Order: sequence, then C-alpha cells, then structure tokens
Amino acid sequence: MDKVFISGLSIQTTIGFYDWEKEIKQTLVFDLELGWDIKPAAENDELAKTLDYAEISQEIERFANDNPVDLLETLAERTAKHIITQYNVEWLKMKIHKPNAVHNAQSVGVEIERTKASFL
Repeated sequence: MDKVFISGLSIQTTIGFYDWEKEIKQTLVFDLELGWDIKPAAENDELAKTLDYAEISQEIERFANDNPVDLLETLAERTAKHIITQYNVEWLKMKIHKPNAVHNAQSVGVEIERTKASFL
C-alpha cells in the first residue's frame, strides 16, 4: 500500500483538562501517514483520483475546533475515525504533538495507528 503523508501540520485549537486551557487556543502539530493507492491517479495524471492532502489538512483543523476535548488521546481517536470514514482511507498513522506542554520537553503527545476495520 502506498502512503500519502502530511508532516508538521500546525493548528490552533482548544485542548486540555485544566480550566485555564479551556479558555485559550493552543498549538498542536500533526504528522499523518495515510494508506492510499496512488496508482489510479498516476495512470492518467488525474487530480480527482488523489487523496487531497490540502483538504484533509483543513478538515483536521475544522474537526478539532468543532469538537473540543480534554485529552490528546480522545482527539487522536476521534480524528482518526473521522478521516478514515470521511475519505475512505484504508489505514492511518497519526502523531499529535503538543509543543511546550511540559517544561524542559520540546513536545509531548500521542501516536496511533488505525485501519478502516477498526471503525466498522
């Protein structure tokens, strides 16, 4: 299976358990690998048969802002399900970074892998 990737997608959203975190926007950085057969698009150079990574990038930001949660774990699980079902992706690997959340750490976060079968 081929991969389409999005690396270093930086968004601003509300995330966090503490009351003060619910009052502000914080930066999250997403790295995604998406299982997608690129051969149909490549055969005739057809944009319509690609996985539109620009659209997916915008959708991740919209989804995160429309569905605020406390935990990165919850955001990762819900975002994975949304992307897989919305775009008919076979599988994905997603890492969400929360930069500067912990003193002396550049970033913390979660990484998950899910398949379409995970959400049937």
